[in-house]
Amino acid sequence: MIGSVTGSLPLVVDEGLQAFGRDTWWVILLKVVLIFVVLVLLTLFNIWLERRVVARMQHRIGPNVHGPFGLLQSLADGVKLMFKEDILPTAADKVVFVLAPILAVVPAFVTFSVIPFGPEVNFFGQQTPLQLTDMPVAVLFVMAIASIGIYGIVLGGWSSGSTYSLLGGLRSSAQMISYEVAMGLALVAVFLYAGSMSTSEIVAAQDDLWFGLILVPSFVIYTISMVGETNRAPFDLPEAEGELVGGFHTEYSSIKFALFFLAEYINMATVSALATTLFLGGWHAPFWIDELYAGFNEGYWPVLWFFGKMFVFIFMFIWLRGSLPRMRYDQFMALGWKILIPGALAWIVAVATLRVARLEGWLSSDRLPIILGIALVGLLALFFIGGRDDEDVTVAEPDDKTVVGGFPTPPMPVGGAVRGAAAPLVFDSPARSSTVAGEEV
Repeated sequence: MIGSVTGSLPLVVDEGLQAFGRDTWWVILLKVVLIFVVLVLLTLFNIWLERRVVARMQHRIGPNVHGPFGLLQSLADGVKLMFKEDILPTAADKVVFVLAPILAVVPAFVTFSVIPFGPEVNFFGQQTPLQLTDMPVAVLFVMAIASIGIYGIVLGGWSSGSTYSLLGGLRSSAQMISYEVAMGLALVAVFLYAGSMSTSEIVAAQDDLWFGLILVPSFVIYTISMVGETNRAPFDLPEAEGELVGGFHTEYSSIKFALFFLAEYINMATVSALATTLFLGGWHAPFWIDELYAGFNEGYWPVLWFFGKMFVFIFMFIWLRGSLPRMRYDQFMALGWKILIPGALAWIVAVATLRVARLEGWLSSDRLPIILGIALVGLLALFFIGGRDDEDVTVAEPDDKTVVGGFPTPPMPVGGAVRGAAAPLVFDSPARSSTVAGEEV
């Protein structure tokens, strides 16, 4: 940090951010175009990868016709959506209905402007970092821009004029707001350890040890929250086809539906890239292989490490979709508000206490046994808090109107559960009487 005094107020300049803001206009333009192209191609590849991986999990073939290994299947689907009929519902608010997909997809692209892909390199004769820009509050910038995308989903559900779409939009707003709280709290511990909210400086702080290894609770909470934030299975409640048809985009078709689809997959890449940046060392070489050859952390090699780590998270998204069933909505919201958020708050207090203890020297060799003893006593005390005695449990006595084995649990068949094939139905007369195993129903 370099401080200069202007009048009576110090002007603080961050050395780590001085590399940004010096690029010429054509370098900035080329970076913007490259980020856009990479995200579009990444979306096409992610769709193909999801179909192939899920097909392998379900013992199917998957796309294999369009292009080698079916790689052009996603492109064919995009072209198909472009030329499909664009339907505008009669009851829809036309202006908001058209703007909603745009409002969802634009923030998805903007969030990648502060993601570091690598160190400073020679970029067509110009020395520049492999990052469009950075700022002292870059992570908060990503969270704020990602929150704008919620408006696109909510407005899309509201403007459609459909009850299913409205319910899907309301679900999505409640879900994304709830899990953004847990996601933001999970990042506080990272800020405390890195001493900055700049993405490039957080990556630099993980040169020796990744935060995902020393801040495991934060890493776990963020990983769960990012799945809920992106409306992906098993947390895809806004798009539950068994309840809401297609959810917030039920009435959308053609290119506007494709924009919602594009926003979902770019958001999936965004949270994966942010997890790589904040917890897995960003573009640093994995497994400390740079100790064998220092060049692995120089030049364009780090781009390979960054995308490799990011694809680990993307594969996790696909794996969850092919493995877990959709959660019930009340269970899903209880997970966020009753488990993740309280757990994140408790972890922040623990991390802040540990940081203060290290700075104040409380963890010296003579004091450490005392502190560990107090913590152990507090942990044991938790086992005696809560619960209830058997005397406090009151069992409701069945009255005369209570039907044993009635609603909501149907009565068991006489003789226990029926095993084997069901008895055939035999209709012996047009009087709608049927016999099951010789007994009239």
